[in-house]
Amino acid sequence: MAEPLLVGKGSVDLALLPAMANRHGLVAGATGTGKTVTLQRLAEAFSRIGVPVFLADIKGDLSGLCQPGSDANVKVVNRVKELGLKEAFEFAGCPTVFWDVFGEQGHPVRTTISEMGPLLLSRLLELNETQSGVLTIAFKVADDNGLLLLDLKDLRAMLQHVSTIAKELSAEYGNVSPASVGAIQRALLRIEEQGGDKFFGEPALNIMDFLQTGEKGHGMINILAADKLLQSPRLYATFLLWMLAELFEQLPEVGDIEKPKVVFFFDEAHLLFNDAPKALLEKIEQVVRLIRSKGVGVYFVTQNPLDVPDTVLAQLGNRVQHALRAFTPRDKKAVSAAAQTFRQNPNLDTEEVITQLAVGEALVSFLDEKGTPGIVEKALIVPPGTRIGPITPDQRKQVMATSIVAGVYDKMIDRESAYEILKGKVAADDGDEADADAAAKRAEFEKKRAEQQAEAEAKAAAKGGSKKDGIVMGFIKSTARSMGTAIVGIIKRGIMDTIFRKKR
Repeated sequence: MAEPLLVGKGSVDLALLPAMANRHGLVAGATGTGKTVTLQRLAEAFSRIGVPVFLADIKGDLSGLCQPGSDANVKVVNRVKELGLKEAFEFAGCPTVFWDVFGEQGHPVRTTISEMGPLLLSRLLELNETQSGVLTIAFKVADDNGLLLLDLKDLRAMLQHVSTIAKELSAEYGNVSPASVGAIQRALLRIEEQGGDKFFGEPALNIMDFLQTGEKGHGMINILAADKLLQSPRLYATFLLWMLAELFEQLPEVGDIEKPKVVFFFDEAHLLFNDAPKALLEKIEQVVRLIRSKGVGVYFVTQNPLDVPDTVLAQLGNRVQHALRAFTPRDKKAVSAAAQTFRQNPNLDTEEVITQLAVGEALVSFLDEKGTPGIVEKALIVPPGTRIGPITPDQRKQVMATSIVAGVYDKMIDRESAYEILKGKVAADDGDEADADAAAKRAEFEKKRAEQQAEAEAKAAAKGGSKKDGIVMGFIKSTARSMGTAIVGIIKRGIMDTIFRKKR
């Protein structure tokens, strides 16, 4: 059984139970109150017990997770002494993989147009209902004609094609308005200018690459460089939702387990919900509720608890609330709302304390072994044993060079798809030495991962655990992607829609 994760110390020790970690959580507080350090402490604690972690690094501060801290940080040393942790505290780094949609500060992260699907793509492009309908028709026509939609130029060509044959399509698929096609094309241009051309393409990310462990059995911490990505908030939010949907679609049901399969931290959580239509909000709420059974813990990090819709907030059982400021009527409402969500402590005026917390202090409530919220306690957050603050560019390069996915995603591949077929072009043969080397590295990595999964499955079977064959599913996914048939697009298209058709 995994040991409880000590997060804070007050009148009692406040520890998060790994078996309750997939009941999700919230880390909230005003700017400068210590949210990032709390996130870092939680991430490294999960890693230490073998749980992989994904988090977005908004300011570059979290890159220090890959390096051990040191006595040079006087604040950390003093906090360790204050909490009486000297014997139990250790400076140590965590196994880390850096990712970056733009391929600058980490390994490239890509998906295909087909895998994103029309629902999330409509959200990304800010399309209205009519335009979303036209986009859905374009996807359907591509499916029916065996045309792969891999990157932006494929989708542009497909839209141009359906616009050209609009009259022929109207009886079977519905009306395709030239005005709607034009609006979608303009939206695609905006996304391309924001870096969408780098996000859509191949080789596409295998989401299972996030579920790796390091040599000591510590969970891999996957850090997405998000400082530049955050300048395109729609792309950032849609990317995170896509990853969550991918995990839901690929992971088997596991029920209640002793620790999560993976934990996701969604920083700047308000971007997931801003201006989202009601239908999408309902789907997000359903995914958060259902993904718990897949062994996934989702933790939202935000300045204000009101940033998270009530239907989602109600599902976040583990909470760390840093200080809030009450300068405006909305601020006061947020303080009151945050206080009311805790199980009250008769010795603590929660609403008053929230506005008086110092940096590194928080109100903490975790679920007990029965899933009941603990009484809220005021606590000092335990400092992380990893470096607080960013690493140097040279250190980042060294981590990337020795990464388990080094060379797997670095070179983009452009094979024959909708654009080449519709334009009457023949895709260039990508069998050159560089592509062959990338393919070999990918194959080697897939082999190692399959061996790790086989070993894990064997141990689970020996203990009488789940016998669902994640290895076979991973092999099917990998093989299907490498085959490059149009069936892949049909199977993986509209993952969010597929999830809810199955679960309603």
